[in-house]
Amino acid sequence: MTTRVVSSLTISRTGLNRPAEATPLFARRSEAAAASLREFDGRTVSWFSIDGGKHRGAIGTAEGATIERAIRLGVELGIPVVGRVASSGADVGEGVAALHAWGTAARALADASGVVPTILVLVGPAVSGPALMLGLADHVIMTSSAYAYVTGPDVVVQFTGVAIDRDDLGGARVHDRTSGVATLVVADEDEAMLAAATLLSYLPSNHLEDPPFEDVGDPIDRECALAAAAVPARATATYDVRKVLDDVFDEHSFFEVRPGYAPSIVTGLGRLGGRTIGIVANQPMQQAGSLDIDAAQKAARFVQWCDCFNIAVATFVDTSGYLPGKDLEWRGIIRHGAQLLHSYAAATVPRLGVVLRKAYGGAYIVMDSRGLGVDYCVAWPTAQIAVMGAPPAVQIVHRRRLMAVDDLDERAALQADLTLEYEERFLNPYVSAERGYVDDVIAASDTRRVLADALERLSTKREATVGRRHSNIPL
Repeated sequence: MTTRVVSSLTISRTGLNRPAEATPLFARRSEAAAASLREFDGRTVSWFSIDGGKHRGAIGTAEGATIERAIRLGVELGIPVVGRVASSGADVGEGVAALHAWGTAARALADASGVVPTILVLVGPAVSGPALMLGLADHVIMTSSAYAYVTGPDVVVQFTGVAIDRDDLGGARVHDRTSGVATLVVADEDEAMLAAATLLSYLPSNHLEDPPFEDVGDPIDRECALAAAAVPARATATYDVRKVLDDVFDEHSFFEVRPGYAPSIVTGLGRLGGRTIGIVANQPMQQAGSLDIDAAQKAARFVQWCDCFNIAVATFVDTSGYLPGKDLEWRGIIRHGAQLLHSYAAATVPRLGVVLRKAYGGAYIVMDSRGLGVDYCVAWPTAQIAVMGAPPAVQIVHRRRLMAVDDLDERAALQADLTLEYEERFLNPYVSAERGYVDDVIAASDTRRVLADALERLSTKREATVGRRHSNIPL
């Protein structure tokens, strides 16, 4: 038996049947596309592949029809859709009909969104229309040699005069760290299939089912000593929040998605007492855990996706606020930041919150606070829940009093006393607990037990939704 590491989760090859080796239950094939129902690591999926042909996966009318059929069959049967993609774009030889062909496939993928899980495995190029289809899938797993772009290097040179190669324009590294298109980047196709199978192991087959239960034998009342030790008491000290998550959730169950993109926030799947749970956490190692546009979008899409497939969400808060800057304001941090607000506020699945340390300002509210409707929220004794940190708050509240002191040493001493007083009065979780913004202040070592108990009690949650087509998320 061999094992590989994908993201932070070690997974085994044992029992994994690659779709290419499975027996098709239904089959349809064109020159560059094939589709079938197949067993994939014990799960029936609707599988399609775009590759081969004269122009490596160029999509014409036959290929578009094949892909559309595979996707719509997945929706009809209520099973996940998995696609292996390597496409040079629309088949130029067929003219405008080829454009409509991939457009038809794209519409089918949009119709499947939120109904069945959709995973695309990119093993080669995805150019023009097929590249846009990547943005419609729930998750995209790329091999390190794959690349994707809407307009190629030659067009970029013609329009901008800047020469660029395909890897710098749309290589796996770009989509892992800059664009956020890639959920995971792995070495080769074997690891890509392994990652897709692992991802599916956390998911229900469709939006009407609950995620699968898998008890790994990790005691639910186990103390989280490693998590408690990982968070420094000093508010300005950094640490890796993944150490907290690894200890709180079931052993070896944390599976991070989009780890390279917007690293100031961590998103992933895990299990708690065998139940699948989505995880969102500020990462103090990056920008002190502050939120920017990319972080807000990354978390917003993840929370919305979890809500589609009945996956409870646990949020771990340690943020100093929104990242300041003219560039962020001009690029629309108001609109993009509101995407995370909207996703949390609209989510109907069970939602748990843990305030680890800093929880300041608007970013605290955005990270699934009581005001947004979190079902159960606890805080560690180290938590600091406030409008802002003590030093800037004292500067604002006591500005006139401080400026009235001419002696600089005396002013500094007064400011230190006022800062200490502010911290004692406001920067502790008990004030929020008294007002009902936090349900309980718990020992850090009890986090696993407390969250598991809450998740069990909330497992029957059913929230009525407003009768409307859909809300207008601030895209």
